[in-house]
Amino acid sequence: MNAPETSSTASSHTALVTPALPPGVPCHHRHPVRIYWEDTDAGGIVFYGNYLKFMERARTEWLRSLGFDQEGLRAGGEGMFVVAETSLRYLQPARLDDVLTVTVTLVERGRASVAFQQQVWRGETLLNEGRIRIGWVQTVPGDSPGAEPRLKTGRIPQRILDRLPEAWPVAASPQD
Repeated sequence: MNAPETSSTASSHTALVTPALPPGVPCHHRHPVRIYWEDTDAGGIVFYGNYLKFMERARTEWLRSLGFDQEGLRAGGEGMFVVAETSLRYLQPARLDDVLTVTVTLVERGRASVAFQQQVWRGETLLNEGRIRIGWVQTVPGDSPGAEPRLKTGRIPQRILDRLPEAWPVAASPQD
């Protein structure tokens, strides 16, 4: 049985469930995040860099839901995804104890990288949105004996590409 969805006014004493999004918000995955003191500045406002962390967690959980454990891919020698490019817009602040929904929408799918449109919502209020590109890299031995291994751009394994959904076109922001 699926857990019921709650609104953004959920009490801080309730279990964390993914709040509903406004109608018409397309996404491939959504991930709940509760805001704790560690996420905020002294005024209880979320520190701007933490939105990237929230987006990373949402992408990681989305990949996990598709059957891919990022540490397993890296440790197994296949390679790993790394962030190659980010662009964010900050529209409204998140605050201590807010329950947010972070969306993941695949908007470009290539052989070596994929791009996402991601949004952070508090109920029906869009707080932050961004475009994130991740690329596939593989570890290769260093150039000399004892040298640190280095990362080399590679192609995303076909078994991963086969599990990714089709990319959706980027929708205009509700704030535009």
